[in-house]
Amino acid sequence: MKRVGTLIKNNSNRRSFLKGGMVAAGAATVGAGLLEGGLSAFGRDRGGELTGGDVAILRFLAAAELIESDLWTQYAELGGLTSGQPIEVDPNQTLNGYQAALSNLDSDGPQYITSNTIDEISHADFLNGYLESKGAEPVNFDEFLTLQGSRATGAQDIGRLTNLMHLNVDTSWFIRYRSATNPDFGATFPQAITINNRTAIPITDADFADPNHIQVIANTAAFHFGYIEQGGSSLYAALSQKVTSLEVLKITLGIGGDEIAHFLEWVDFAGNGVQPPVAPVSSGGLIFPNFFSPLNPLIQPSLIFPVPCEFISPNLPHCSVIRPSDDKFGGAVATIASFTADGLFVGQQPKFFQVVNQLAEEADAATRGF
Repeated sequence: MKRVGTLIKNNSNRRSFLKGGMVAAGAATVGAGLLEGGLSAFGRDRGGELTGGDVAILRFLAAAELIESDLWTQYAELGGLTSGQPIEVDPNQTLNGYQAALSNLDSDGPQYITSNTIDEISHADFLNGYLESKGAEPVNFDEFLTLQGSRATGAQDIGRLTNLMHLNVDTSWFIRYRSATNPDFGATFPQAITINNRTAIPITDADFADPNHIQVIANTAAFHFGYIEQGGSSLYAALSQKVTSLEVLKITLGIGGDEIAHFLEWVDFAGNGVQPPVAPVSSGGLIFPNFFSPLNPLIQPSLIFPVPCEFISPNLPHCSVIRPSDDKFGGAVATIASFTADGLFVGQQPKFFQVVNQLAEEADAATRGF
């Protein structure tokens, strides 16, 4: 089993990405800054450039992107292809079992994973750099890089911010985007597939041995990809409504649009895991059935674009949109609650939850100024 390329070159340390490429060496950590001084410590305007609310929004988005950068880096180490840089790859090298299983869902799957990872790192890097350029404190989660990751060949032996090995993947998004109802109006949706306490990456090399087992791990990852990126799509839509600065709005719309592009790819990707020739497939009690047999429009794999739904008012014509976009369901606090329920932070220390939840509360409390 050989690795095809690497995600990050040796001279581009992953920890530097999690700190933010433009973070000053002496910057205080987010934990100390938040818990001691609140927004007043770093959210002040400079020449009217940013409001405290805009800083709070950008700081939470930077935190969210650091979380995404960490989890996507873990996916890319084991399932990605190359760093996307001009690195020569030997065409004779073979994919590992996880990469091969992901390629069963889309032959370009490993490259998409790497590209998604590069995008998330760029988001975190930019947001931290922009905050610092405005005199605001960048977000630093280095003290929380403590979790044990995969021990399979290809995974780096470093501390992680997130845990991908005990996931409770919310797959209701798969049904939500095929429904004409909208969670902003109180609609709820069942799980497309029940995935509880499952790993989405190989934990050790033993996981590569059984083709069905590694395919189930890859399928779990596919639905987790969609879950993560649809959450980002809603988060940026919800927080954009609170932004005051037109430049900050340009940032949230620009990055939010990229999150939507990611999401639409993973909708199709996950759908390929629940139709022939991949499905049906099972391992350890988790079954990915063929969603075409019997055919149900609410889980139809080939419906990859959002179905028109209620929007703004139930009395208006249905419209195809990202949903939810209300901060109650898609905002910062809702995002952290969802990530926590997902199992993404299993093993994290209490201080992490205190810090990230305060960031979320301050972002949701932001109001648009004129």
